[in-house]
Amino acid sequence: MKLGVLDQSPIGRGEDAVVAFKHTLELARAADRLGYSRFWVSEHHDTTGLAGSSPEVLLAAIGANTSRIRIGSGGVLLPHYSPYKVAENFRVLEALYPGRCDLGIGRAPGGMPLASIALRNGAPKPPEERFPETLRELGAYLESGPPLGPEHPLAELRATPRVGTVPEIWLLGSSGYSAAVASRMGAGFSFAHFINGYGGQGAVWDYLRSFRPGPLGTMPRVNACVFVICADTDAIAEREASSMDLRLLYNEKGEFGRPFPTAEEAAAYPYSEWDRARIADNRKRMIVGGPDRVRKALAAFADSYRTDEVIVTCIMSDFRLRMRSYELLAELFDLKGR
Repeated sequence: MKLGVLDQSPIGRGEDAVVAFKHTLELARAADRLGYSRFWVSEHHDTTGLAGSSPEVLLAAIGANTSRIRIGSGGVLLPHYSPYKVAENFRVLEALYPGRCDLGIGRAPGGMPLASIALRNGAPKPPEERFPETLRELGAYLESGPPLGPEHPLAELRATPRVGTVPEIWLLGSSGYSAAVASRMGAGFSFAHFINGYGGQGAVWDYLRSFRPGPLGTMPRVNACVFVICADTDAIAEREASSMDLRLLYNEKGEFGRPFPTAEEAAAYPYSEWDRARIADNRKRMIVGGPDRVRKALAAFADSYRTDEVIVTCIMSDFRLRMRSYELLAELFDLKGR
């Protein structure tokens, strides 16, 4: 099984964005060395706990700090942007790092409503039915699909720089909608199990059953992304997971400005019955444990998604524990030997 990384550049307690990006680059170098398949970075806006607001800029630095691993966006939030500009950004990245770039595309807002308004320069949110058309335009500018028809007002436009390779294009989603669009457009599909612990396997099955070549690709590609907390023992992992439990709970209560909680804070928190029910439900988005437990759980997770590649995201209260989690996973699945 192949493992990739989704890194959201989390800002730890007592840290700032400068430290968060240093950690992202250190983690990217480690993932490259350890044999991970991909290193994706996310896009979030007006979010105090996550530093990554511009994946394209961050990917340029990650590419310069790595030599083998595929690098990509997890993902660019296309409804906010011109497909032409997105194509140019990724043509630049593909020219810098040929054959290593993934363009992962999402539809989520990526932040609070004011950030969405600012990103669109006050323009209204595009209607849902516009999304496939925008993807076709993107494919035309990247030359992964047919050019825009002669009746299109931008039919003669070409995105620069001109390069001989094209990024792999993935649609990212936490529901069946993105899977259905990906299957019609020929894109790869990555299910965000770390966002929604329900329905992903069915969405992937529908994608594989319905896939046909299109403007974004010719072959089906599937992976799924899940929170993983792996430590040297089950006890250490569970202690660390309690911090993540509380972080997700804070987010559900709209308390986004809080720093990442410590295990002590999690142990002392006065949980209500509703809180405990939400924590139990959120654990469906996570794989937690020592090496033996995690190896079995990840293998079963991959089988359930009919894929040989899982994207893991390890967010922990201490960067050293986060790095150790990725090191243990690489050892468990012999990533260097692949």
